[in-house]
Amino acid sequence: MRGATPEGARDEQEAAHWVRGMFARVAHRYDLANHLLSFNIDRHWRNHTVRRVRPVLEKPGARVLDICCGTGDLALALARERPGMVFGSDFCHPMLDVARQKAERRHARVSLVEADALRLPLRDASFDLVTVAFGFRNLANYAAGLTEMRRILRPDGVAAILEFSEPTGPVFASLYHFYSRRMLPWIGGALSGSRDAYTYLPESVRRFPNACELAEDMRRARFSNVGYEYLTGGIVALHVGIA
Repeated sequence: MRGATPEGARDEQEAAHWVRGMFARVAHRYDLANHLLSFNIDRHWRNHTVRRVRPVLEKPGARVLDICCGTGDLALALARERPGMVFGSDFCHPMLDVARQKAERRHARVSLVEADALRLPLRDASFDLVTVAFGFRNLANYAAGLTEMRRILRPDGVAAILEFSEPTGPVFASLYHFYSRRMLPWIGGALSGSRDAYTYLPESVRRFPNACELAEDMRRARFSNVGYEYLTGGIVALHVGIA
């Protein structure tokens, strides 16, 4: 499989089932764990993504979809710029419950729907912008995910993928790998009550295509003008392509 590969999963269906269950188990503490484990830098990464796609958000009538939206952080950030025209989708019901609660508390105008990112119940060419933050690597089939993103984008629509990557400097990479593989499972497990989830998450980063490979995957999916930029020393990379 070229997609998420949790230990023991024999095919795409089993991988998706495991990932859905894992996120359901940690949904109640997911935001707390994310912010603490990233030292709150995850907020900067999402805000940077919003700034990067702002030209699309400023287009009259632009429609936006954030897939694998989880607890809704990126969708809510996008909705601040484009109220009433932002949609978020995820296939994990407990994660969406948290997103809805946050949207209600903030009086955010965002529409949330439970849907699998590999089989979206949406018309072809119906969105101007499709985003995903830290969810793409959990798809059971990366090529199918890219194909689906392109299918729902209008001509010249934009896809933006914010995802973990590998640090570019050897010293920083060594420190990052020690933290993510030794410390993160212990801390994340203590915060969420699910050590297996925070063992899987850094392992999923290790197995995920590097930034250059993901850019090539996007080109194979017929995205044009594909480019990417590293953030925070290469811990994450933001990829952007045009449908």
